[in-house]
Amino acid sequence: MRATLFGVAASHPTLAAELMLRHKGIDHRRVDLPTVTHRTLLRAMGYPRKTVPAVRLQGAKVQGTTEIALALDALVPSPALFPRDPDRRREVEEANAWGDEVLQPVPRRMTLNALKHDRSAVKSYLEDAKLGVPVRLVAPVAPLIAGASRRVNKATDEAVERDLAALPALIDHVDTLIERGVIGGEERNVADFQIATSISLLLTMDDVRPQIEGRPAERHARDVVPHQVGHLPAVLAR
Repeated sequence: MRATLFGVAASHPTLAAELMLRHKGIDHRRVDLPTVTHRTLLRAMGYPRKTVPAVRLQGAKVQGTTEIALALDALVPSPALFPRDPDRRREVEEANAWGDEVLQPVPRRMTLNALKHDRSAVKSYLEDAKLGVPVRLVAPVAPLIAGASRRVNKATDEAVERDLAALPALIDHVDTLIERGVIGGEERNVADFQIATSISLLLTMDDVRPQIEGRPAERHARDVVPHQVGHLPAVLAR
């Protein structure tokens, strides 16, 4: 079995999908599409939505981390990304939905906004890019592309101020999920990958890393994500 994963460089949902493919032991290749233009490219490729990650798997086109996890469980039942116990599964589904809808946009907005203040950091987020061309050729135009992505994702100063204010409660919730055993257990589930990749991206930012360091959320993220690209110096407080 072989899969093709279409994503965007430094996208934490793309990373979540890639980690789930590895977790299942599925051979795959990753193709990173240019950010913003990926929305048009995906529709041209026959995907129903404009968002990554998108996977071509056994002839099927599957999109979104949750949908990909379900498709992977259908093809390779073990190790299961969705627990078989109904009560346990419900808890994981709720945590996954929260990670997707509430937590996931926060690091995206923060990093995109911060790159406006320090464009030199863009190259660090392209370290593992699978663009088909050398990073040195992409880096000069990357700040312009990041600007377009910032507008699409509404990563305004005001939005990031709200995110910074909400961050302590978000990290508290991740710690609670770990303490309850919903994530961070011996068997990883879809919510582990969904949440850990968001926290891992936040840890690349000097502005917010001190709020996470030493906490269960940090240990969980570093355990689930073996390699995280990118580094942003403190810029959001300026």
